[in-house]
Amino acid sequence: MGRLFWKFFLCIMLAQVTATIGIGGTFWLKNRAAQQERVLDIDTSPPAQLAIEAASATLEAGGSKALQQFLGKMERMRVFAIDAQGQELMGRKVHPAILGKARALLAQGSPHAVVREVSGSDGVRYLLFLPSSVRFRTAEAGAAPGIPPPHPDFQRGPPGDMGGMPPGPRMDSPYRTFIPLAAAIAASLLFSFLLAWYFARPIRDLRQAFEAASHGDLAPRFHASGKRGDELTDLGRDFDRMTGRLRSLMESQTRLLHDVSHELRSPLARLQAAIGLAHQQPEKMDASMQRIERESERMDKLIGELLTLSRLEAGADSPLSEDVGIADLLHDIMEDARYEAKARQVGIALAGDAAIADAAVTGRPELLARAVENVVRNAVKHSPDGGTVEVNLSRQHDWLRIAVLDRGPGVASADLANIFQPFFRASPTQHSTDGHGLGLAIAQHVISAHGGRIGASLRTGGGLCVEMLLPVKTPG
Repeated sequence: MGRLFWKFFLCIMLAQVTATIGIGGTFWLKNRAAQQERVLDIDTSPPAQLAIEAASATLEAGGSKALQQFLGKMERMRVFAIDAQGQELMGRKVHPAILGKARALLAQGSPHAVVREVSGSDGVRYLLFLPSSVRFRTAEAGAAPGIPPPHPDFQRGPPGDMGGMPPGPRMDSPYRTFIPLAAAIAASLLFSFLLAWYFARPIRDLRQAFEAASHGDLAPRFHASGKRGDELTDLGRDFDRMTGRLRSLMESQTRLLHDVSHELRSPLARLQAAIGLAHQQPEKMDASMQRIERESERMDKLIGELLTLSRLEAGADSPLSEDVGIADLLHDIMEDARYEAKARQVGIALAGDAAIADAAVTGRPELLARAVENVVRNAVKHSPDGGTVEVNLSRQHDWLRIAVLDRGPGVASADLANIFQPFFRASPTQHSTDGHGLGLAIAQHVISAHGGRIGASLRTGGGLCVEMLLPVKTPG
């Protein structure tokens, strides 16, 4: 169990114990107030009536001294006798509230009065009654002399009830106070333990997952933990997605390093061969220098494309805030592409709606030109000699669609999603030796950075269609 578990446990336990003590204290104060109110009542039970009658008979027969002796001999249910001056015969203190209730009951004139005003044989009048406090202070309620006390297992009912119940805990037993409190605290401890364990376990699992990730283990751990359905489960799934993304990026970086080293190895090998040939055959120095220059240009182009791809992936370019006219942009790209395609007699046809001549996209013109140019040049490179590359420009609601179509060998259906990966190469063709497989990857990053989408599909009859969708800038 970790520190977080004990913090959860102690906080919840303290909250539960505080609530238990508070609720228990409220009921205790309420019961205490009820008992105090009941103590200030007049005992109206049948045993109290018998005690009052016995005291009345003693007073009438023997006067004040006889009643005093009678009350002195009573061990239980000792009747109070109040004279006209408010003094109790036995010298006991009488609460004014009890005395007031006794006089009120006397005024009612009940047929079985438990409050009586009796004149003794010596002419002194006494108010006789039995307070409930006297009854509750006794161990077991008894009657007047001659009335035996109840059985020890007798459980007295409320005042006025002659019934009883056999054994059971007494109302004044201390266990009746502590047992509910102890049970509530035990339940609070159990509840606190379960709740703290419920919260601490997934956090402990997350800590172990982070520890494993710090050592390079990025395997998913929470993909199947959907039974809890709480925020901690969502956090675990987010952690799995994060580690999956990190694992994908690490694999991509490893693959990129491998591909870069492979791409650089070939021109470096040719450079070394050209330098060696120049040393061995000085008469062929011009041819060797041309080879060295060509391989240097290829390496420079590769490094430039890698830097561009790296900046796009890192998002280090300036904000996309310029309005770019797509029609003018395509016109310039088509002119350059036709000049390069003229050597292989490849034609380039541009078709578009007149209504979208003024359509604009918010972004950076050099990046958009680089993306569209890469797609068009890729189509020209894979088109057969004498073929035609079609570039269609159209509008679909709030999107501007640029489709580049060729009649080249195309790619396998399974490779359509992979052609936008860096250094991806489909099956070798006669025109696939040029380039490094970075053009479409750069185009995908540029289009995504402008809030658009790019995809590829196979054409009926052979060839490839690369479609780019860009959000049109709304006027105003």
